[in-house]
Amino acid sequence: MAHLEKLPWELIEEILSRVPPKSLVRFRTVSKQWNALLEDKTFMNNHKMTFRFILATESKIYSVSIDPVIVVRELTLGTPGLETLELKNLVDCNELLLCGKKNGAVVWNPWLGQSRWIEPSLKRSGMEFDGIGYENKNYKMAVFCPGNEDQTDNFCTSYDFASDVWIDLQSKSDEDSIYPESVVSLNGTLYWVCSLDETDPLSYDISTFDFSTGLYSRFCDLPCGRNHGEDALVLKVFRGDRFSLLKQCMVTKKIEIWVTENKINFENGDDVVWMNFMTFSSPNLPELVETIRYSQPSYSIDGKRLVVCSCDSTGQAWIYVFGEDKLISKTRILDYVVDPWPLHCTFVPSLVPVPARGEREKLAELQM
Repeated sequence: MAHLEKLPWELIEEILSRVPPKSLVRFRTVSKQWNALLEDKTFMNNHKMTFRFILATESKIYSVSIDPVIVVRELTLGTPGLETLELKNLVDCNELLLCGKKNGAVVWNPWLGQSRWIEPSLKRSGMEFDGIGYENKNYKMAVFCPGNEDQTDNFCTSYDFASDVWIDLQSKSDEDSIYPESVVSLNGTLYWVCSLDETDPLSYDISTFDFSTGLYSRFCDLPCGRNHGEDALVLKVFRGDRFSLLKQCMVTKKIEIWVTENKINFENGDDVVWMNFMTFSSPNLPELVETIRYSQPSYSIDGKRLVVCSCDSTGQAWIYVFGEDKLISKTRILDYVVDPWPLHCTFVPSLVPVPARGEREKLAELQM
């Protein structure tokens, strides 16, 4: 350590940017300065082993790096719960990745190679694994259970990681139904783009989810809604503490990126102010929502660049880079991802460990 203190800080950063992720976890205890660096999103983005997207096909999972060139790497499938895939969805939970399956879910940090298999609740079928947040410093997962012949009402349930317990929450009648999509997790709170009426393109807002009751409540307005049913409308976390929203009109192909001006205060959505951050309206823009399976695009904002992952009408995955008011480059990753129609999501690597059973005290310390 004495020798390291004599090195310029810039050189220490460069050295750490080449250290494997599992080793970085141990280095957080070296000093407050090192811990602050390893929590810095800029450092994580600049790490030599960082990536921006996760893609999952029927047989393989890949990471996609974008700087300085696009690099696709196959990820190991030997993690518990991922020996076989058959994934229904991928959800970026800001620090962890949620992989929904027909018979359960896997919570995964692909950067650290840690995962945990979650057995489904025996009381409910057709569970849709939506997102991970935390309440009272305990990680929890929100799950939506659509109604069926035996269960006429939609239903919400949550899973407590520390106690390994499922908790049934309040059911919702048809009159109270909303249509949540595009979930993000920010500082433990889950936020959804929601519509109270699928036929009204102007009725979209952002709602929060209460783990205690299972109810959604309006948080703030969106700067825009859908003008057509197949418009792209995707919410993401921006710069670690704000929102961004991508919209693409299916008719004009115009792409708009909106961001919130200030940090999000979960206690007061009335303070949220949106501003237009980027607009792309040049000819020959790609369709970001493929019209066969209606999957929404995944995107990342890097400075003044917009990087998007989406599938075309044949199911092939593409990486699009936008900047300077135009499409800069497009890369089809067919050479790597052979199977069509891969699931995809953004994921910024983190050093947050996958929460384990019976570690309530450790989880509390992480959030202090």
